[in-house]
Amino acid sequence: MKILALDSALSACSVAVLADGAVRAVRRQAMARGQAEALLPMVRAALDEAGLGFADLDRLAVTVGPGSFTGLRIGLAAARGLALATGLPLTGITTLEALAAAVDPAARQGRVTVALIDSRRGDVFVQIFGEDAAPLSAPAAADPAALDALLPAGPLLLAGDAAPAALEVLARAGRDVALAADSALPDPVAVARLAAARPLPDGPVTASVTALYLRAPDVTLPRPPVLRALA
Repeated sequence: MKILALDSALSACSVAVLADGAVRAVRRQAMARGQAEALLPMVRAALDEAGLGFADLDRLAVTVGPGSFTGLRIGLAAARGLALATGLPLTGITTLEALAAAVDPAARQGRVTVALIDSRRGDVFVQIFGEDAAPLSAPAAADPAALDALLPAGPLLLAGDAAPAALEVLARAGRDVALAADSALPDPVAVARLAAARPLPDGPVTASVTALYLRAPDVTLPRPPVLRALA
């Protein structure tokens, strides 16, 4: 199976092409803005590197949130447009799933993995995963001051852009906690692998792929990282 995966949910833009499980091309660029201009050229560059065209692909995948409202809209619009233009099935993968799946399996052993995203609006998006990266909770928005009570007992492994500050908060609370390496942003390779493991969607190619926001949109300016005051 040949898959093109896209992500612009947080402060980066990335693309990966997988063919029968092998990584054929990856493009990543950190950016808080400008994903709309960067994403489709990155898609073309990745496909060229992989030696593939859209006609060679079997499916598309995209992160659906939670994350930046603007970034999510850009990624979803691009992925849905490509799906409609090519007729390829589109699979949505949550940002928190992608963060957890990209963690080294050896590091997950003996620990519960917690994916954390700073909403920049006063809370964190959080989801808990088992050693096999299977979800143990639903994605949720949480008060950062309540993390210790929210998370299960036992050793924890943190991933996501809010993980470093959360580690300091939880360590001060006496928790056994570690930080996953290179885990701040979603990995498009993980997005593609998660999509490959799921059944092909039924019906219209984009029907079931919608944004996961977890909180209502607002027009306030982004705040500094939400856990900075607690760390």
